[in-house]
Amino acid sequence: MPIIQVTLIEGREDAVVENFIREVARTAAETLDAPLSSVRVMVNTVAPNYFAVGDQLKSE
Repeated sequence: MPIIQVTLIEGREDAVVENFIREVARTAAETLDAPLSSVRVMVNTVAPNYFAVGDQLKSE
């Protein structure tokens, strides 16, 4: 059972994230030759001021 966890900076429309989840699940099922019903995709969102690249916050 593939379990895929993705972290995104918050702020995207729900519909965009939902479509992303579906596409990731379909791609994983096809690529891994796994039943789609066995694929799990979880998206965690993070506030921009709680995420940095180096010392540069995404909120800056």
